Amino acid sequence: MLSSSNGELPIIHQLSTLDNKTLSLQANGQKTIVYFFAPWCQICHMSIGNLQSLFERKPHIKVIAVALDFVDQNEVAAFTERHQLTFPVALGNEAVKQDFQVQGYPSYYVLDEENTVISRSLGYSSELGLYLRSF
Repeated sequence: MLSSSNGELPIIHQLSTLDNKTLSLQANGQKTIVYFFAPWCQICHMSIGNLQSLFERKPHIKVIAVALDFVDQNEVAAFTERHQLTFPVALGNEAVKQDFQVQGYPSYYVLDEENTVISRSLGYSSELGLYLRSF
């Protein structure tokens, strides 16, 4: 797993969610984990439950999932339903993938309250690993 923090401010994107709402990829004064995934990614299927558990147990941490490299919205909806996700899931695009420099799945970005990247990693992460990266 690659891990790093570099203090950069990500470009703010407005994305659509599965329920046709607009979601901003920014922290808005709250520590935030942005999780980039692809519905076909086996590691994403294995790790997404850890993110759901963190979301349920640590309400002070905002969680946003961004789907990339999907064929259609139904593929993302099936992934979301299969894993019973209750946090927001946005439909990403190539611009988001390039701006966040997503090189593989799953990729995690932790933003502090001021929207600065404080940690990022690639690959499987346990619930504890996700929590520790959010400090």
